[in-house]
Amino acid sequence: MILIIDFGSQYNQLIARRVRELKVYCQIEPPGIELSQIESVAPRGIILSGGPASIYEKGSPKVDFRIFNLGIPILGICYGMQYLIHNLGGKVERALKREYGLAELRVLDSNGLFRGVRTVTPCWMSHGDSASLLPAGFKITASTENTAAAAVENRKRNLYGLQFHPEVSHTPQGKKMLSNFLFGVCGCEKNWTMKLFIEREIEEIRSEVADKKVILGLSGGVDSSVTAVLLNKAIRKQLTCIFVDNGLLSTDEGERVKRTFRDHFKINVRYINARKRFLVPLKGVIDPERKRKIIGKTFIRVFEEEAAKIRGAHFLAQGTLYPDLIESRSPFGGPSAVIKSHHNVGGLPKKMRLKLIEPLKHLFKDEVRILGTELGLPEDIIYRHPFPGPGLAVRIIGEVTPRRLSIIRQADDIVTDEIKRSDQYRKLWQSFAILLPLKSVGIMGDRRTYEHIVVIRAVRSTDAMTADWARLPHPLLVRISNRIINEVRGVNRVTYDISSKPPSTIEWE
Repeated sequence: MILIIDFGSQYNQLIARRVRELKVYCQIEPPGIELSQIESVAPRGIILSGGPASIYEKGSPKVDFRIFNLGIPILGICYGMQYLIHNLGGKVERALKREYGLAELRVLDSNGLFRGVRTVTPCWMSHGDSASLLPAGFKITASTENTAAAAVENRKRNLYGLQFHPEVSHTPQGKKMLSNFLFGVCGCEKNWTMKLFIEREIEEIRSEVADKKVILGLSGGVDSSVTAVLLNKAIRKQLTCIFVDNGLLSTDEGERVKRTFRDHFKINVRYINARKRFLVPLKGVIDPERKRKIIGKTFIRVFEEEAAKIRGAHFLAQGTLYPDLIESRSPFGGPSAVIKSHHNVGGLPKKMRLKLIEPLKHLFKDEVRILGTELGLPEDIIYRHPFPGPGLAVRIIGEVTPRRLSIIRQADDIVTDEIKRSDQYRKLWQSFAILLPLKSVGIMGDRRTYEHIVVIRAVRSTDAMTADWARLPHPLLVRISNRIINEVRGVNRVTYDISSKPPSTIEWE
């Protein structure tokens, strides 16, 4: 196992992804982690991440410096390298020339981290500080034009530093460098697989749940479906899945869930019709955060009421993923700006009676799909596009009403149908329709109309952390537009969203 200390870099999750891609398990922990906890998990190696702070600033993040005396190999990246140098007797100062973006790395020692790496290779820099004095026993192993100490090492103590970011795709040989650290320095084995994850997670679930019962909110999406099958594999009859019809779902969602999980997987599923309980408090609400909070709180109330009917129910399971946590709050104890509250992690009452159990909370979406395949879920569920917890409420900009829900539901069905027919569905991360709170003038049947505008959104991504708008074939867009305008009453204009994430989010609210 590799331990990653989070100093606040925007690339922390990429470090974890690269380590896992190399089939080594890793955990991300805050800088405040106790030394005893580090010793108890006994990592084969420690990676100190980058971060936005300067090492000499007051309040800059710190980890217990005694980690350098544990005899565990350590790799510092960007701020992590500066922290290593600063705490071992070296000196870090504001650089005469800052370095951001692509740089040419010149390797001076082709051993250690650079075994098998080209002597001249691109790397991605992002720093305004540099090492001006190395600690005793360290040497420079790579440089760039602006940064003499672009990589350093003390091979005797197994301490390494990279001023650049090996985890990003802009450092094409960065994965090789990380591989050299994991296997050449730390002696890790390639034993992190989804089969191993299933075994470990089942053991942990059984240990935590014991003889108690678990309730899961089953939506029919990838995350909750994989969670349901994993829990069912671990605790069988102790699991009760509750499908809440909040009136904000896709067409025939309830029937699909019953058919798949009741009939195929033989899981206990309870259907709850709670449409009025969600739609009534949403009346007149326009603010997207208020919508999410209302839906989240109502969702939990429905669950708590249903849980009261199930003797021995102590746990509420959720299909929370890493990106959900990242965008809602820092999962590692540090400060972060709230972009939007996620249904799984936002709106939870402070005194919720049920304890949360989130078996997927450290997985990315692509990992969840691999897990789903291992568990035997059908492909139409595994590769289903993400659907937001608050449902169509966040795809209706402005007030949610029965009429507006009907419009967006029909439009969304057409988008999905045409994209599947064109063989684009599996190539996209997500595609859907949005209803704007605007009307525009049109001409239909030689008569003036003043009706709604629908926006089509389609993006490509690997984990939803970033996304690029999809260049869909023009004939496909023509078919979607024609069908929506002709088949959905109340719509006379269709537009296409060509913004990427960042700066935009994938969902509009």
